[in-house]
Amino acid sequence: MDLATIRKNAQEKLKGFCRVCPTCDGRLCAGEVPGMGGAGSGRAFMANLEALAHCRLNMRTIHGVRKPDTSLTLFGEKLTLPVMAAPMTGTTYNMGGKMTEEAFIAAIVTGSIQAGTIGMTGDGADPSMYDSGLKAIGAGSGKGIAIIKPRGQKEIIKRIRLAEGQGARAVGMDIDGAGLVIMALKGQPVSPKTKDDLKELVSATDLPFILKGIMTADEAELAVGVKAAAIVVSNHGGRALDHTPGVADVLPEIAKKVKGAITILADGGVRSGADVLKLLALGADAVLVGRPLVIGAFGNGAEGVAMLLGRMRGELEQAMLLTGTEDVKKVNAGILAP
Repeated sequence: MDLATIRKNAQEKLKGFCRVCPTCDGRLCAGEVPGMGGAGSGRAFMANLEALAHCRLNMRTIHGVRKPDTSLTLFGEKLTLPVMAAPMTGTTYNMGGKMTEEAFIAAIVTGSIQAGTIGMTGDGADPSMYDSGLKAIGAGSGKGIAIIKPRGQKEIIKRIRLAEGQGARAVGMDIDGAGLVIMALKGQPVSPKTKDDLKELVSATDLPFILKGIMTADEAELAVGVKAAAIVVSNHGGRALDHTPGVADVLPEIAKKVKGAITILADGGVRSGADVLKLLALGADAVLVGRPLVIGAFGNGAEGVAMLLGRMRGELEQAMLLTGTEDVKKVNAGILAP
């Protein structure tokens, strides 16, 4: 199935919730939460795209790079590209319900594995959403990462144990979901965490623990201090707090403070392999991609997800070749234009 057909299929199934715009920039869906848009004015969603668009790549073609290496190892897993699926839930209230939660996350996890990478699974207002993710991880021999909402400590630890039981490669918390109103409305309260709370959670498991939702250098340093294995620089796709900066705007300062001390993942506005390379040049070790994979899953299931990730890998290889970048593990900030 080609990309045009995948997009057409997705557009039909997501009608009323996502327009499958030619450029997914959050303008037409601003404020549509529930839905696929950004909170309030949608500026935080748009800021992610704008921040990446402002980055320019220096093209270089006089060099010895012939076959760029897009592989790396994260959380003990060898990946063929530095891109993982972001945690996403809510097919009924965010995506129209034409695909069940179980089928959706199975497509994300399976498609990621087919593309040579791994996907993150999420948590949501309905506890069965987390369970669907765990089922997909178990079916994929543990090749997945379970991300949990910032619930009460006992509830998080209970979910960590369930993820351990499915052989998940890592666990984490999207602390950027601390203010999600729909969680409270559904009787699933969430809240910010203290430093002591984080220490307790990190020490509760031998799995790598990921803190998703870091947007400032001081909180990145705090994550290092509590011995988290990784952070995800993320504003929750612009769906939590209106008017935040874009991820690419804050990533360099965060990398300056903690690069090498903790794994840095970046999540926000990634639409192409060139975007991936930009975020690596700004200091990320790998990136997450979200909304485009919704299109892939609704358009053609696991095969659609795998196809879009494979397309992104090809674009990344081309961008590396044309910037003289040989290895995704050694991306030079000098490939970015001033």
